[in-house]
Amino acid sequence: MRGVTSTGVAGALGSGVMIEEEVAVEPAAEGVATVAAGAGPGRDSNFVQSLDRGLAVIRAFDAQHPRLPLSEVARKTGLTRAAARRFLLTLVQLGYVRVEGREFSLRPRVLELGYAYLSGLTLPEVAQPHLESLVGRVDESSSLSVLDGDDVVYVARVHTKRIMTVMITVGTRFPAHATSMGRVLLAGLPARELADYLARVQPAPLTSRTVTDRGRLGAMLEQVRDQGYALVDQELEEGLRSAAAPVRNREGAVVAAVNLSVSASRTSLRHLEDRFVPPLLETAAQISRDLGRPA
Repeated sequence: MRGVTSTGVAGALGSGVMIEEEVAVEPAAEGVATVAAGAGPGRDSNFVQSLDRGLAVIRAFDAQHPRLPLSEVARKTGLTRAAARRFLLTLVQLGYVRVEGREFSLRPRVLELGYAYLSGLTLPEVAQPHLESLVGRVDESSSLSVLDGDDVVYVARVHTKRIMTVMITVGTRFPAHATSMGRVLLAGLPARELADYLARVQPAPLTSRTVTDRGRLGAMLEQVRDQGYALVDQELEEGLRSAAAPVRNREGAVVAAVNLSVSASRTSLRHLEDRFVPPLLETAAQISRDLGRPA
């Protein structure tokens, strides 16, 4: 990137744009930037640090912080103000970020980064009609998720009009240990991967009911594996209960999980298991069959 000043970028964006101060953006080294061996844990000569920092700037924004001043972006990413400014202004030029006054926010174009993945994923398309059918039968919200690291990521969802405190959309992430889908996905891991997870994870208490003891969590995952579904009672959010079942590919591996979420004030845990788990298991089996799993 050639030398550009922040005021020059602001001028290109039109009148009314304010950047806190003018700071020259020094030219970046041409070619692929690399990190010297030993510069950081797990980083080798193929690690592009500038890309890592640029993605960190994008991740600084979320549903609770849709608009951020420069100083807050710098604080959340651990970058200097000058470095954060350079990344933000680059993202402005590329169309991923907008700047209004002294605040920055993401633009819709940032969705391209996620939908590039989802567009090549057949699983949500296969599952969507089955989720719609399930929701039509039970009148409760249903979702499909996959495991990404220690989190579940929602890749498909059909919701009812009932309002829940937790806002869930495609792309939403939650810690796997506190969700029914997460427990189904963890229970489906190979034994060594599950043991590594239980040795590494430090379960956070999201509510007073969240299971945080790793030994107890491991025992619960064994039960989930044996019975073929998971129940979670207000561990992600007070007032929210859920059940989940595994979706398997043709080889029998667990590749996703489908759930039903209900209000604790309307549905007891026993009623959730008796009334909603059977159609949930049917739906998971139907999606699995569509993925090539033998009946």
